Amino acid sequence: MHEFYKKALVVCFGLIAACVVLGYICVKQSYLQAPLLPAADSPLAWHGDPSWDARAGGKVLMHLYEAQRRLRFDYRLAGKDEGFGGVELNFKDGKGQPIHIDLSRYSSISLLVKCSPANTLQLAIPTFVGRRSDQQEFLGYRVPLSYFSCDENESRVELDLTRLETPEWWYFLKQQALSSKDYKLDKVPKIIVGGSGQSPRDVTLEVQVRELNLKGRNRGYLVLFGVLLIVVWSGFGVWFFRQHAQALVGDVKLKLQKDLPFVAYQQLSLEPHRDKEKTAILQCIASRYADAELDLERVVEETGVNRNKVYDILKAEFGFTFSGYLNKLRLTEAARLLAEKDTATVAEIAYSVGYGNVSYFNKLFKEEYGCTPKAFRSACPVAEP
Repeated sequence: MHEFYKKALVVCFGLIAACVVLGYICVKQSYLQAPLLPAADSPLAWHGDPSWDARAGGKVLMHLYEAQRRLRFDYRLAGKDEGFGGVELNFKDGKGQPIHIDLSRYSSISLLVKCSPANTLQLAIPTFVGRRSDQQEFLGYRVPLSYFSCDENESRVELDLTRLETPEWWYFLKQQALSSKDYKLDKVPKIIVGGSGQSPRDVTLEVQVRELNLKGRNRGYLVLFGVLLIVVWSGFGVWFFRQHAQALVGDVKLKLQKDLPFVAYQQLSLEPHRDKEKTAILQCIASRYADAELDLERVVEETGVNRNKVYDILKAEFGFTFSGYLNKLRLTEAARLLAEKDTATVAEIAYSVGYGNVSYFNKLFKEEYGCTPKAFRSACPVAEP
């Protein structure tokens, strides 16, 4: 059994190590990240354009200096002008045509931003909610957005994509209740970064965005990891119990083979021995081992051999002390009875071989054979040739 437990321990540690590595991979893969800047590294193809009001003939004077490696632009709002100055990241297909993409698996967006002078900007993500024929219509898109502040010092901003606010004008134009907060970012044509109603007027506002990352979680990897854990450890459990049963059977068989000299203890009294004292001691123990009251003093009394001589003979002949030899005989006989008499209870067998305490018998038996008497009885038919 020692070799089995050693093998099982190695397999267990191997599985733990494999699960740790697999868990690390699955957890890492569950974190989604799609960088939008620089554009060359982005998995989502897009093209940067000035916002509608900042295009030729629009209400806002704006310059877009760079959009591929970073977003860098400036704009100027007139004192009474309600125009919007910003940059649109318009998603494109492989042919450069506008498309809608699904951002619903992303839960947040982060950016490194600075602006001069200090400003309040907005990030908006239009999402299509109309009919397919309305894709070119402005009111076919809901525009969830969020505001954030920035200044001359570059800072990181992280916005929760699940808690964006829809402007009130959209509810009124679409005749929707203001309490209708649910939206899906599953048909997004672009992401917009630009000014707000609190942006300074009549001054040139400079904005620079150096990083823009979409982030989310794919729970499927965690579910997969959980399923794999259940399968792997269930398999280990099945393997362990099967191998344990086989190892137990093999161990019982080996012990029975080693105990064959003791199975013939009933013939000890018939075998000739040159040493009469040895013969007397072995005959006494062989004939009285089932007596729960048998002890060293009784053997000394009945054989006339002194205590030290009894000890020396048993140690030289079998390598046991008196109590060790007596227990070996009793347990060997108990093992034989368990294998041959399936109708006798464990208690009956314990009493029949000289044990008055069943719990003590179970303890000694498990120490000797590595299993309980009941388990031994179950394994014995398999162990027999």
